[in-house]
Amino acid sequence: MKRRWNILLYAGFVLTLLAGFSYPLFFIRFPVTRDIPWVNWLLFGVALAVLSVGLWRAYRKPDLYRGKISGPILATLSVGIVAFFAYGVIWHSKEIPAAKAAPQVGQKAPDFTLPDTQGRAVTLSSLWGTSVAAPATGHADQWVLLIFYRGYW
Repeated sequence: MKRRWNILLYAGFVLTLLAGFSYPLFFIRFPVTRDIPWVNWLLFGVALAVLSVGLWRAYRKPDLYRGKISGPILATLSVGIVAFFAYGVIWHSKEIPAAKAAPQVGQKAPDFTLPDTQGRAVTLSSLWGTSVAAPATGHADQWVLLIFYRGYW
């Protein structure tokens, strides 16, 4: 009986390559997949599962399927790609240096002007005029909450 190609081994490896290289090519453009690369982790999980089934077939049914030599090689390469991706996303991305000139927590922000969603210029000092009287103290507290989002519009 002629042994068949164990296509699951190669499919798992190709899916691992797709999961690893699709992040910088496609998914980094979208905020929902850039901040947490959940699509890539899902693809890695499917790829490793397919590769595991291919390894299982190669060692449990060697008379039917090939892959006792190529299977461990492809599995090692796939695990290396996943580890390299995890290092880049989890560890290396946290080593981005902090801006030294950025305001610290509790520090008053300098006055600046930015466009709003309609394109009109809004200054920080124009927002300070709106306040709510604090019931406990009787005087007006003036607070402005600044939320910066790394957007692409």
